Amino acid sequence: MSTLQTLVAFLAALTLLIFVHELGHYLVARWCDVKVLRFSIGFGKPLVTWRVGPDRTEWTIAAVPLGGYVRMLDERDAGPGHIPPEELPRAFTRKTLAQRSAIVVAGPLANFLLAIALYAAMGWVGTQEPAPVIDQPAAGTPAAAAQLQGGDRVLAVDGAAVRSWNDVRLKLLEPVIERRESALLVQRQGASSLARIDTRGLPPDEAERDFLRSLGLRLAPGKVMIGNLVGGAAAERDGLRTGDELLTVGGSPVRRASDVIERVQASPGKPLAFTVMRGRDEIAVSVTPESISPPDAAGAAAIGRIGAGLQDRILMETVRYGPLESLAQGVRQTWDMSLFSLRMLGKMLMGELSLRNLSGPVTIADLAGQSVRVGWLAYVSFLALISISLGVLNLLPIPVLDGGHLVYYALEAARGRPLSERFVVITQKAGLAIIMMMMALALFNDITRLIGS
Repeated sequence: MSTLQTLVAFLAALTLLIFVHELGHYLVARWCDVKVLRFSIGFGKPLVTWRVGPDRTEWTIAAVPLGGYVRMLDERDAGPGHIPPEELPRAFTRKTLAQRSAIVVAGPLANFLLAIALYAAMGWVGTQEPAPVIDQPAAGTPAAAAQLQGGDRVLAVDGAAVRSWNDVRLKLLEPVIERRESALLVQRQGASSLARIDTRGLPPDEAERDFLRSLGLRLAPGKVMIGNLVGGAAAERDGLRTGDELLTVGGSPVRRASDVIERVQASPGKPLAFTVMRGRDEIAVSVTPESISPPDAAGAAAIGRIGAGLQDRILMETVRYGPLESLAQGVRQTWDMSLFSLRMLGKMLMGELSLRNLSGPVTIADLAGQSVRVGWLAYVSFLALISISLGVLNLLPIPVLDGGHLVYYALEAARGRPLSERFVVITQKAGLAIIMMMMALALFNDITRLIGS
């Protein structure tokens, strides 16, 4: 079921993002009075085709869903004398440089506008996110060296306000990649102070791993709750109930689920004192963990088990903006993520960041499935992020991409005449080779991650 869910989520995301991108090209082409011959979602053999409008434009869904295109009336395709004279003014090649540039840039622009709309919608509806409150940093970490303390609430990173733990991670990713100091504005017991956390001691590829933990930054613990109970097991038999909040185990306070697991496993067959909050009442319960021999470790000591699922419920907050503020936030997030994507690509080209960060369709499909299982807001956030990536990728100055066509038009404007057909053909072949190599590398990275997981 999860595989089917992942596939459906991936295809839905891909179809929407391609449709929006090509719709941008299509609408501006129509606005510039260019005749559109075909609007295709996917490449290869058409599976479904229908004709719409006075121009009888073909709308097609094709067999290979990894892209799409808008085919316009073009003298280069039809050849001299093959377009009726009355339709020549509607050919793409007969339009001004400004009109052709607008048609080309409209695809990536549509992806950015979609991301803005999605981010704005999430900001307006409101999202439940972990509060930016940190746990006590481990000794020897950069966070401890910065004199951060458990319970500190992060208000801003390098002057940019944060409202959730996800914001903290995103804002710290760039300093980690650039290996520089970052300034955290934190609130402690009602007073604000500035802490400078140094990322230069981290390994060069730490951005690919859990860099927050390496910096000594962990979410502050919240409540530990009893989840599902195994029928007839020690927890249910001795009086624990689903929904109980665990306060102490064995006389020690409970901060995380791992605290409970360690104490239970260390007490096979021995009564263990639990203090729980049930509703408004604090209750003492004695539970005797069952003694279990580890099946994969012959001769190992027995461990305790009580047959209860545990839930770490960290402090969550609703992040919500007003209509205008959410729109501004959508623009800001889209702009920030676009710049960040460009910086990441630049660092990969300069060798400052591993090419392993380049992801292909398998990783995207996996992320689509993971996000849809978390909830619709996570899926919408995923769509916004991929839409930005698609817009940025298409603006790269590589022939065959939209950015490559814009370079052609800039050269044409500088020369005062069209580029030679031979130059265009040669550079497009080179551009296609670059795209194929990028796709091969991304697919290799996908397969490597799949095998590694």
